[in-house]
Amino acid sequence: MTNYKVKRTLMGQLPYGSDLYDGLTQIILRENICLGRIHGLGATTFARVAYYDQSTKTYNPLEFTGGMEILNLFGNVSMRDGKPFVHAHIVLGDPQGRVFGGHLMPGTKLFACEVFIEEFDGAELVRAREERTGLHLWTSGDLL
Repeated sequence: MTNYKVKRTLMGQLPYGSDLYDGLTQIILRENICLGRIHGLGATTFARVAYYDQSTKTYNPLEFTGGMEILNLFGNVSMRDGKPFVHAHIVLGDPQGRVFGGHLMPGTKLFACEVFIEEFDGAELVRAREERTGLHLWTSGDLL
């Protein structure tokens, strides 16, 4: 287990109509953040998430048209294939109060979104494909 300290916190609003995943990735790359945590809330006009099927080891996309509330956006930043990588999950609420969620995918369009990105000081966490799960997980040296 490695101890990390917050180096800096970025706070701001992503533009109306922008792609949530791409916007987060652009910030991470522009700010050269290699290790971090992401939080956010807001609303979407269209959402694209995915569910990871453990038996087939594939992501199955789900799409939500119309307005949805972002009840929670939570993710992290680590290294994958030699560059910073955003891994985030999102919980959405519809007008009837039903809740849906999953792995955030490119294509989620924003109505509004306020984000907090915390950059950490410490050893980089590196993702590599793990055969048992089929997922790109932090390497075994990073286990608790």
